[in-house]
Amino acid sequence: MAGTHRVIFQPSGSRGEIQDGKTLREAAQELGVDIESICGGKLTCGKCKVQIHQGFFEKYGIESSMEHLNPLTEDEMKHLKKGEIEEGYRLACVSEVHGDLLVFVPEESRGGGQIVRKAAADLDIKIVPSIRNYYVEMPKPTLDDPEGDLERLLAGLNEQHNLEGLGVDYMVLRGLPDILRQEDWKATVSVWQGREIIRALPGFHERRVGLAIDIGTTTVVGYLTDLETGKVIAVDSMMNPQVPYGEDVMARITYAQTQEGGLKKMHDAIIDGLNRIIGNVTEEAGITPEDILEMVVVGNTCMHHIFLNINPEAVGLSPFPPAVHRSVDVKARDLGLKAAPGAYVHVLPNEAGFVGADNMGVVVAVEPEKKDEVYLIIDIGTNGEIVLGNKDRLLSTSCATGPAFEGAQIKHGMRAAPGAIERVSIDPKTLEVKYKVIGKTDWHTHLQEVNARGICGSGIIEAVAEMFKAGIIKKNGAFNMELDTDRLRKGEDGTPEFVLAWKNETSIGRDITVTLKDIRAMQLAKGALYTGCKILMKRYGVEEVDHVILAGAFGSYIDKEASLVIGMFPDCDLEKVRAIGNAAGDGARIALLNTEKREEANVTARKIKYIELTVDPEFQTEFMYAMHFPHMKDQFPHVQDILDKIPE
Repeated sequence: MAGTHRVIFQPSGSRGEIQDGKTLREAAQELGVDIESICGGKLTCGKCKVQIHQGFFEKYGIESSMEHLNPLTEDEMKHLKKGEIEEGYRLACVSEVHGDLLVFVPEESRGGGQIVRKAAADLDIKIVPSIRNYYVEMPKPTLDDPEGDLERLLAGLNEQHNLEGLGVDYMVLRGLPDILRQEDWKATVSVWQGREIIRALPGFHERRVGLAIDIGTTTVVGYLTDLETGKVIAVDSMMNPQVPYGEDVMARITYAQTQEGGLKKMHDAIIDGLNRIIGNVTEEAGITPEDILEMVVVGNTCMHHIFLNINPEAVGLSPFPPAVHRSVDVKARDLGLKAAPGAYVHVLPNEAGFVGADNMGVVVAVEPEKKDEVYLIIDIGTNGEIVLGNKDRLLSTSCATGPAFEGAQIKHGMRAAPGAIERVSIDPKTLEVKYKVIGKTDWHTHLQEVNARGICGSGIIEAVAEMFKAGIIKKNGAFNMELDTDRLRKGEDGTPEFVLAWKNETSIGRDITVTLKDIRAMQLAKGALYTGCKILMKRYGVEEVDHVILAGAFGSYIDKEASLVIGMFPDCDLEKVRAIGNAAGDGARIALLNTEKREEANVTARKIKYIELTVDPEFQTEFMYAMHFPHMKDQFPHVQDILDKIPE
């Protein structure tokens, strides 16, 4: 099978044609994928484990199979467990490419750790907890008073804390006899929503902790939170382990539809991932997973369904109904999550088929339903979600921006990790480039060793904006090939590209460029986002908005001026454009700490009117206009001084 084969690495999204016979380690090096290899490929460390996903993957148009690799060797088997071999694991240093492959690089095999930018923001939260601890002392049973252990406990709670009608979780009931006798009939119970005992501990205990979780299409983050003070105790994040099954929502819905056991595989993957996060945050805090008394989870509607092991197929078909709109409370153990014996998981409500609990998290954090001025809230990610309005009414929509904003579908794109170009500046006269890479504190021109590996989402947005401002690309996205610079050239495929980093500045052994295909991917992504905003504004009856809120981890790292210059959203005073970080995660934390906000979320979710863009008669026209930089027709007075300086 001579020639080249399509190899796709996840979760980085890097892909390319690899020469037959090259190892996966060599393929990773060519594509800028950093796989751990302490021994340098000598088959002695076993650190370069990768997982081969098998089957036909419609999104990529490839059939991936273990048969597309050389046979497993005895030396390789020494580093792999039997279970790993059965699950399709191989060592990248000796696995030769002989056919198309979809390769997943597990967390422990990734070099230069992925940076998931979802740090916890400081929030002023009124605490109205769903979990309260109650200390109770009970008389010992005697022959004259042989009342049951549970009844004795309930009587003590009634007498000492005025608690009546409490239920008890079955797992708590099972352990109750031992617990009550350990500290001479003194115990602390945790009560959920004032109606169910979900944990019992011997003696006196004050501490209460919960976990807020944001399941993004690409990244997942957990915030271990003190339920009494509201302070975040520990944070952990990871790439969503479902990425190998599809980079976006529709790809995962398709996988659930077409692959036998597809839903279960994706459900199991996210549960395993969340349990790793639980283990990490509790270890950092010096507690155990059993100390987690409650969790609040947000995610888009597809992530919501897969997390709850609900078939998401209907979400992908018109009229796109979710299985459930309202919030859900389910036992953590029923999902396979590690927590206190009777702990609940609260999942915020869905707004619509493609606007889910994560967007409600954003609404909980921003509270546009309580504002007088008109807010445009854009949660930027693989699936862009938009809310527009104020206290009078709210509209929402969803647009498939794709993973380009996060570095995927870009020739040298990568996730935010050390070595990724994240800032770009181009001199409009000389067309020389300055850039910053993650992990370095200064511009590359002030560094002896740059070691750039690729370009992440914030970097590609700035690169496109700077290229537009310098006249390197035109309003329609075409390259201006008349410019006199050796950075602008024809690539191997004959199409134009612009060099950001020269070969000697990189760690991948070749130039890092922005290609015409990259520009097109950015036009599609930003065009979809702008079109969603514009159609909502038309439906709402406003020509401008008072505030633009950029939500999402990615939204916090993009330059708002650069974003407006290329037309990611309609014109607004830059002073009123604000990035607020991972608002979905913030909303999850707020709901974890304040049960009143959960009730408000259920009410607000049903008041928000969802607009389906694909059936809007103006969608195609508006999308065509929005493909231009910054737009074919709309004016941008707040950056007009910058646009006026762009060479014709």
